[in-house]
Amino acid sequence: MHTMWKGSISFGLVHIPIKLYSATENKDIKLRMIHKECNSPIKYERTCPVCEKEVENDEIVKGYEYEPGKFVLLDAEDLEKIEQEQNKSVEIIDFVKLEEIDPIYFNRSYFIGPNDNGQKAYMLLKQAMDQSGKIGIAKITIRSKQNLAVVRVYKNTLVLETIYFPDEVRNIDQVPGVPDNIELSEKEMETAIQLIEQLTTTFEPEKYTDDYRTALMDLIQAKITGNEVKTSKQTPQTNVVDLMEALQASIDQTKPKKRKTTRTKKATG
Repeated sequence: MHTMWKGSISFGLVHIPIKLYSATENKDIKLRMIHKECNSPIKYERTCPVCEKEVENDEIVKGYEYEPGKFVLLDAEDLEKIEQEQNKSVEIIDFVKLEEIDPIYFNRSYFIGPNDNGQKAYMLLKQAMDQSGKIGIAKITIRSKQNLAVVRVYKNTLVLETIYFPDEVRNIDQVPGVPDNIELSEKEMETAIQLIEQLTTTFEPEKYTDDYRTALMDLIQAKITGNEVKTSKQTPQTNVVDLMEALQASIDQTKPKKRKTTRTKKATG
């Protein structure tokens, strides 16, 4: 794994030298835009619509549009003045219970590994958090951006997960058309709960796969080798409109199939 951040975890007066490694990777298949006429990749250039010419990197500055068409320009020196000092510390501010944080806050995960001479303190923090059942709320600066984060135990290691600040999570009141106080019958509730119970199982992440990515990769490989492209048959869709009928049909489809048993006739003397 490639080290993407070096620093330390601090809680109280304890400092633990660590390294961060990206815990996830994007498996999306990247498709490029190709000119159909000559099969060449399309090139995108940075141009100024007013000057009608291509703009070099050293001619570009950052700006904030505070009104349509009006910008405040910010050069490198301006940004350096307000940037925090190169803080190479994951400062744990509080310890809380994991279940107190809604999953909507979670953003990206990083494995935490001990750096030189940090193994003992690393193990101490990991085991103390494991026994207490708590996770750490921390702040960390990555690539000039301050992030809120949680530090928690994951299997035999520590994981840092960046989370959104509260003002970055949109207010649910902005969601249009959310129903309120719709009357549901007792039978509908019982049937819906029965369907949930019937579909309930133990979480096994390895059984979930990206069907689209698999199909796209098969299509690409088939085109490379010149083989005939075959598409899988789609599951037939039922035109069920009534809510109770849809629930009952779903229950019938998800019922575990009974195994057929064969009876042997006893021989008669």
